[in-house]
Amino acid sequence: MYAKIIGTGSYLPEKVMTNKDWENLVDTSDEWITTRTGIKERHFAADNEATSDLVTKAAKKAIENAGIDKDEIDLIIVGTISGDNAYPSTANWVQKKLGLKTIPSLDIGAACSGFLYGLILADSFIKSGTAKTILVAGAEIMSRIMNWEDRNTCVLFGDGAGVVVVRATEEKTGILSHFWGADGNLGELLYQPAGGSAMPASKETVEKNLHTIHMKGNEVFKHAVLRMQESAIKAIELAGLTSDDINLFIPHQANIRIIEATIKRAKIPMEKTFVNIDKTANISAATIPIALDQAKKQGKIKEGDNVLLAAFGAGFTWAGLVIKF
Repeated sequence: MYAKIIGTGSYLPEKVMTNKDWENLVDTSDEWITTRTGIKERHFAADNEATSDLVTKAAKKAIENAGIDKDEIDLIIVGTISGDNAYPSTANWVQKKLGLKTIPSLDIGAACSGFLYGLILADSFIKSGTAKTILVAGAEIMSRIMNWEDRNTCVLFGDGAGVVVVRATEEKTGILSHFWGADGNLGELLYQPAGGSAMPASKETVEKNLHTIHMKGNEVFKHAVLRMQESAIKAIELAGLTSDDINLFIPHQANIRIIEATIKRAKIPMEKTFVNIDKTANISAATIPIALDQAKKQGKIKEGDNVLLAAFGAGFTWAGLVIKF
């Protein structure tokens, strides 16, 4: 059995914040942000929007795009590090808001690699016969967990959700290969220190902004370039293909320089690479599913195309997939 993507959907909140807006809040500039990241603007969730709301809106579009009844879904997987609550899972709230039956639902906390980890699990569930039609999402409200006073990190992130419907098929299509990995030894280079059992919430943790993103940018950049390249190249090799066989590459949208370094090593030209970081910024687990949906709607993905996906995230985690549409 193969796991085929039969529908996609995405949702970006209405509120847009530009680099010029950030100039009024922190010591930064449009020129500084653009040249170092490629970001021009990002979307932020409304005060009354939770991560499950974003997923639900994107999921409804994906289900409609797939042309199926929602009750055909027999598993929900949500990649997120900014879920509604510590528990239950955001996937459970999505199940409720979509009005689905008592199917299993779970979250994956693999940061920016969360959506690809979810696709890999969906592929395994389908191959084992555990599920036939799976809703896989990547969603974040990064604006709730970032330090709005840290100019090195606050300008990098946005909010949004992307969803795909994956269905079992006997045709040799869908997910052809995957490569993934993790290295917990480097976890403290990019993490949220407080809020868990290692450092429970207290007056001190709140005052010190320990419930927000802490990142050593230069070190993260080095590892991101290495692992993104590795994930892309390995996924292509495992699919029995070459770089020339890839019709479109959709990388995690974290930094334009990471993307440029990755495509150079993977020998994929920029014209075959989908980039939307200028309009979305880094939405962690949501970047790839949102880009995938946009690429499909823009006609950049046709039936029979080989699409490469690659991501790197906190943990550290990384993954690469080749999907035949």
